[in-house]
Amino acid sequence: MIDTLLAESTSHVALMPGFMDPFNLIGYFGAAAFWGLLLVVLIESGVLFPVLPGDSLLFVAGLIAAGSATAENADKVAKSGLTLWPLLIGVPIAAIIGGQIGYWIGRYAGTAMFKPDARFLKQKYLDEAHVFFEKRGPIAIFLARFVPIVRTLAPIVAGAARMKFSVFTIYNVVGAIVWGAGITLLGYWLGQFEIVQKLIEPIFILIVLVSVLPMVFEWLRRRRNGSSDDAAAA
Repeated sequence: MIDTLLAESTSHVALMPGFMDPFNLIGYFGAAAFWGLLLVVLIESGVLFPVLPGDSLLFVAGLIAAGSATAENADKVAKSGLTLWPLLIGVPIAAIIGGQIGYWIGRYAGTAMFKPDARFLKQKYLDEAHVFFEKRGPIAIFLARFVPIVRTLAPIVAGAARMKFSVFTIYNVVGAIVWGAGITLLGYWLGQFEIVQKLIEPIFILIVLVSVLPMVFEWLRRRRNGSSDDAAAA
């Protein structure tokens, strides 16, 4: 599963043109950019459409709210009208709702979605997730919020694994607030520096790379443990 998620996440970089470019996406929404952004956040937070530019989209929203869109992209987002305080309130709320929806999707349809011969949602992933939640505790829900694709699947898996709803809700709310408001504020603050405005594209790539590091570490750990098991068997 880690291998698949890693491949999907790193594809964010390759798919940056078009709808994966947050400037383009906000430009598509025009004057409805605020509501369009909230819709994207809600979907990516647990409604089975993981390939969306969540982190970079919030970062760019913060840039725009600070009045720091680069000259190259200024025309695209000129009609967006994004301002800081509505973002700081609306984004976490949308993220919370998306996570709650994902939990109930997993709770009522999760076991049917995870099949032994499925290409992506395999039964063994659900079993592993249940063990993971038992071992690591609900903090996994908070940490998953900061990893692309994983933040979409984690609420669904938590619901399918029958995590206690009240516990899930607490960590989902805290994670949504820290992630949603935190990345938006980071974009707003950094957007006031001219050097940041000139390095938007490298920053997007850096955001993706940093966000997938937990999956890289998990993949390496599994590779190492697998090699150890093979050596022991031999």
